[in-house]
Amino acid sequence: MSIMMDLLKYSIRLLFFIFFLATVFSCSLGPDSYVKNISFGGALGTSYSITYLTEKEIDLQSEIDSVFQVINHSMSTYIPDSDISKINKGDSTVRVDQMFREVFQLSQDVHTNTNGYFDPTVGALVNAWGFGPGDIVEMDSSKVDSILQFVGLDKVRLNSDGTISKKDPRIYMDFNAIAKGYAIDRLAVLLDQKDIENYLIEVGGEIISKGENKIKNKSWIVGIDDPKIEEGRRLKLTLQLADKAMASSGNYRKFRVDSITGQKYVHTIDPKTGYTKDSQILAVSVIANTCARADAYATAMMAMELSESKKVLDLHKELDAYIIYLERDGEVAEFMTPGFKKLVAR
Repeated sequence: MSIMMDLLKYSIRLLFFIFFLATVFSCSLGPDSYVKNISFGGALGTSYSITYLTEKEIDLQSEIDSVFQVINHSMSTYIPDSDISKINKGDSTVRVDQMFREVFQLSQDVHTNTNGYFDPTVGALVNAWGFGPGDIVEMDSSKVDSILQFVGLDKVRLNSDGTISKKDPRIYMDFNAIAKGYAIDRLAVLLDQKDIENYLIEVGGEIISKGENKIKNKSWIVGIDDPKIEEGRRLKLTLQLADKAMASSGNYRKFRVDSITGQKYVHTIDPKTGYTKDSQILAVSVIANTCARADAYATAMMAMELSESKKVLDLHKELDAYIIYLERDGEVAEFMTPGFKKLVAR
């Protein structure tokens, strides 16, 4: 009996020792233990780059492509037979997928929190001003007013069966100001499901990170462009981003110049006035737990006055932001929440 007890104790000690060694080994993986996998290309009308660290080389390109394809089929206004394109054409029988539902519901949330400054139904105005797939319209006050009557997320309803009801069939939805961020979130879910603990995903300048750059033994470093540089790039500052998402919006590159009048039209549309917003705000970067949320708030804050954005940030402590703006004398100034400031790389 004592021999059996001794063997049992020995087995327990041995198992504990093996578990201890496995734990120490897994927690002490050095830089040479990781493989840097990179996927890059074009999607959603922009470029993307995904870096993910694993213990052996893997290729997730086909699955990454699939994420983009599914999102395009659901929410791309540039694809004629996508769900959103069919809905925009008046098809009330389309039953949207779970991704569409999530984006719609998040849009409602941000729409409410920003007093209507984030509004996906601004799509008809985006097209008319020349920033969407529709025809450019020669805009004047009467044209703006006629289109503005079809703007308002409260005029659209997501039904329990997945269909969309619009108060007027001419209401045009455009999720481009949130779908890119949502795509990043879905790519992050893909990597999480593969038990990948360290990655950096960037799509068109929007970013989400997890863990750190284990190969260099430091945090993921990301940059924010200087909005005063219209051609080329120069970084305004860099951040150490860990387990967070960041989206940026600005008018410094996204604008259209009328070939006849030479007038410059920026891409930010004020959903309340219907006009392009040429305000004091030059650029906004928002950090949130999801990239879709960061994307939506960054878009809204480009249309809001600085004082209004500060009120939103005071109410929603889960958000951090960096806003570059012009003072009354034309000097460039900046506002930064304390949480954002802590992430600035020294």
